[in-house]
Amino acid sequence: MWLDLWGRHPGCDFAIIPDVIEGTEEENDSLIVWWESEVSLTGVPVWHMHESLERLDRLCDEWPRIALGSTAQWAMVGNAEWWTRMSDAMKVACDAQGFPRTKLHGLRMLNPVIFSHLPLSSADSTNVARNIGLDTRWDSPYCPKSKDVRALVLADRIERHASASRWTGMVVGEQMNIDLLG
Repeated sequence: MWLDLWGRHPGCDFAIIPDVIEGTEEENDSLIVWWESEVSLTGVPVWHMHESLERLDRLCDEWPRIALGSTAQWAMVGNAEWWTRMSDAMKVACDAQGFPRTKLHGLRMLNPVIFSHLPLSSADSTNVARNIGLDTRWDSPYCPKSKDVRALVLADRIERHASASRWTGMVVGEQMNIDLLG
């Protein structure tokens, strides 16, 4: 399988196990079983925000890394409802001191406002790919015209921020992570 060959690349640490975004827990668990029987590359299962916190707890117990993904009800990453559900998830995925019980990967969470408040070990997004081509966002005389340079600018802006080391809770829908101040 091409995934097994790609997994031998020195820069490949893991791949997200295929998932049904709005699917049932049973559908996604069956894809995990399929992955384990067919693919040798290290896989990362996805917990979707509409799924039960019990499934999240089980995935944290069974896997060295899990991915956290939004779904229709929580499609707007970063709004108040999203943070409330993410707070519920962090109470399960983190120990009493707020440290993750397993490595956490944030799907669509490369916005520094998001990942700097969550104890993620990795994250991904389509942010750069989507925004380098939006010429109206790059209309200042000082903005780069080259999409390659725009990509470097956006990546640099993201890389200037660090993920939170632990979950410290929320107050009225906003994360208060004192560990980031220091």
